[in-house]
Amino acid sequence: MTPSRPTLLRNREGHAKVGYAELFFDLVFVFAVTQLSHTLLEHLTPAGALRTGLLFLGVWWLWIYTSWVTNWLDPEKVPVRLMIFALMLGGLLLSSSLPDAFAERGLAFAAVFAAMQIGRSLFMLWALRGGRSPSNFRNFVRITLWLTASGALWIAGGLAEPEARAWWWLGAVAIEYLGPMAFFRVPGLGRSTLADWDVEGGHLSERCGLFIIIALGESILITGATFAKLEWNPSTIAAFCTAFLGSVAMWWIYFDSGAARGEHRIVHGGDTARQARLAYTYLHLLIVGGIIVCAVADELVLVHPDHAEPAGIAAIVGGPALYLLGCALFKWVTNTRRFPPVSHCAGLLLLAALGLAAAPLHLSPLWLGAATTLVFVIVAGWETAALRRANTVPLTH
Repeated sequence: MTPSRPTLLRNREGHAKVGYAELFFDLVFVFAVTQLSHTLLEHLTPAGALRTGLLFLGVWWLWIYTSWVTNWLDPEKVPVRLMIFALMLGGLLLSSSLPDAFAERGLAFAAVFAAMQIGRSLFMLWALRGGRSPSNFRNFVRITLWLTASGALWIAGGLAEPEARAWWWLGAVAIEYLGPMAFFRVPGLGRSTLADWDVEGGHLSERCGLFIIIALGESILITGATFAKLEWNPSTIAAFCTAFLGSVAMWWIYFDSGAARGEHRIVHGGDTARQARLAYTYLHLLIVGGIIVCAVADELVLVHPDHAEPAGIAAIVGGPALYLLGCALFKWVTNTRRFPPVSHCAGLLLLAALGLAAAPLHLSPLWLGAATTLVFVIVAGWETAALRRANTVPLTH
């Protein structure tokens, strides 16, 4: 009787901790998030925002797919570590190409992106060989076919002229994002089921929380680096303090109660696969996207505290709105409440009012940034007070 091959899969007994190799991998995305922020700042126009948003959708999907895969694979095994490090190298190349992805480095971006997506999926098939998990093996056969289809569009876009590139890549993103919604249905191979997505909820929740920390850290790095280069006067010092306070309030809104309630729900709620797909795969991209835009807004307020173009005003108000919307939806779907948090809805209304009043009242970027930070503080304080009055942080099933 021949001994069975050692498995590359995690031991699923108990909580699967996030490994050091995974954290090492995530550091690459500090660079990616920084590149996206700088790209948006340099192209702060409607077209530039759409292109940067398209690139962000790709970068987020690449990271979250890897998080799902390492939820099953054991990073302590040497082949898995080597796969993670290979993805790190690809991630650095990908991040380096982001500013010129719609210029001369489009093919480099597309080729690396497709190679990372398909290569990681093929590695998962190799890890699942030998009948260890037949249903998950079939699931990754379907996933590989979907990623191959999207990869062809990524490459076609990289070869296309810059003017047409966005349309090819929009099609690629659509395939990638519609795949889980369609349960990766393939003619002749059927479709996946929620049972195939037997993730360890605590691990995925922890990975996403750490990514939020990375994104917030990127925001603080940009603020500090920008402030260090400026003349220190009352305006820049006020802008610096406002940006820092805003980052703290954003951390508070997500981590004071939302992260813990979300983790409790995905672990104990009985609908782990649904929560993993909806709350952590789709809704977290709104939260991270909001942090990226807020980082751009903070730099605008620091550098130009007295005047901003309409696009800058849109960023100063839109970043906080996107972040609050993502947090509101995340907290809504991870709890049994009928409506999103009232504090977050009120914050969104206040931000909408600020957006409408900014031009008629001739609000400077500094005053507008201070007002959006105040909205964050109000939302954080309102929710914290409400939870403390209930004398518990609700961990609803």
